[in-house]
Amino acid sequence: MRIVIAEDAVMLRDGLCLLLTSRGHEVVAAVGDGEALRAAVQEHRPDLAVIDVRMPPSHTDEGLRAAIEIRRTRPELGVLVFSQYIETHYAARLLADGAHGVGYLLKERVADVRDFLTALERIAAGETVLDPQVVTQIMGAGRRAEALEELTPREREVLELMAQGRSNSAIAEALFLSYGSVEKHVTQIFTKLGLPPSDNDHRRVLAVLHYLQA
Repeated sequence: MRIVIAEDAVMLRDGLCLLLTSRGHEVVAAVGDGEALRAAVQEHRPDLAVIDVRMPPSHTDEGLRAAIEIRRTRPELGVLVFSQYIETHYAARLLADGAHGVGYLLKERVADVRDFLTALERIAAGETVLDPQVVTQIMGAGRRAEALEELTPREREVLELMAQGRSNSAIAEALFLSYGSVEKHVTQIFTKLGLPPSDNDHRRVLAVLHYLQA
């Protein structure tokens, strides 16, 4: 296979190059940021791209956003997202754009080189290869989004202010509501998000995490 590697960690990038070339593959480009990845794919027309999630300049989701753009212009290109991070929003979009020839593996969970190489071959052949943890988090994000859709506009306003760290009193003042009304909205939010009373969990924190993650 002709492969492009996009990884900003130099040691890992060089290690991947050595691994792949020693197995007979051709690494046509090894780059360290999303812009260079786009240019390399356009210039070399590879069979497969191995892409990290967090790269310069933002060090957030550069790699995944670049992968989505590349797949739109070259849907036949195999893409393996190889990272230690799971970005559910962009991962779901990458899969939604056409799950054939796509993979998402976590660096720390690849214990066997042969499994990694087999995954590359499967992706290049048009299959989808996903780490179970990635699947679990994407599905969880989908359920959180569905639960948030059940909230009324007022409940969403209350939850947004909760996410800003506001107390019930501060929320009441900001929305011109009584304290009791805010308490009722918060209770409804907990119910709709499936957060029953618990001695072990802080429901307010969990509700905010639902909001932020979805």
